[in-house]
Amino acid sequence: MQNVTEIRRGMVVVAHADDAEFGCSGTVAKWCSEGWEVVYVLCTDGSKGSSDRQMTQENLSKIRKQEQINAGKVLGLKDITFLNYPDSLLEPTLELRRDIARQIRIHQPDILITTNPSRNLDSGWGLGHPDHIAAGEAAMSAVFPTARDHMTFPEMIDEGLEPHKVAEVWVIGSPNPNFWVDVTDHIETSVESLTQHVSQVGDRNIKELAAHMRDRRRKTATGRGIKYAEEFQQIVLDPRLQSK
Repeated sequence: MQNVTEIRRGMVVVAHADDAEFGCSGTVAKWCSEGWEVVYVLCTDGSKGSSDRQMTQENLSKIRKQEQINAGKVLGLKDITFLNYPDSLLEPTLELRRDIARQIRIHQPDILITTNPSRNLDSGWGLGHPDHIAAGEAAMSAVFPTARDHMTFPEMIDEGLEPHKVAEVWVIGSPNPNFWVDVTDHIETSVESLTQHVSQVGDRNIKELAAHMRDRRRKTATGRGIKYAEEFQQIVLDPRLQSK
């Protein structure tokens, strides 16, 4: 089995700016600190996440993109791609699948993190966000079979984008987690990246937000011999590259 140190490229596909910071920024911070090349793919334009009646969709989109760029600098991301589909209207269309598959072929990630593509009715967030579900479904469909199949969207071959096989998919928010990442040494970077999303955290006290993030990661780590953890459902597509 190939050692995890040979897996060096990660991609995170989510719907909105701040989704990754809430869900997996400790893991991303860990990867970046170890020299991984990590890229984000944001599916929507972030134009709806505000209760301010004076805010326009155009201005909010610009603000949230810059906030995500700022968070990416904190984490050490290699790149961020904004696909700019309308916020709150995201669907797992063939067009979205194609656009994500294109990014997979460009960046060739070993591991792709995305959101749960179904509703978890047993959780406090059981209603879910349709954009999160759509992003997860489109991302998984892009991984398999679109990005690895040269006959699907063959125009990508003409663009010089050869098929790519992702080794693993890690799902945020799955009701059946089976993989935990020790983020103890990276919890402060995780918190700092989240606080860049000023438009979303609003007037919430930064200390309160930091305490909430630490508490969530602490509960996730309970019984695992570590202080802070993030959890995923790990789906192994190529066991020769399986991480540990």
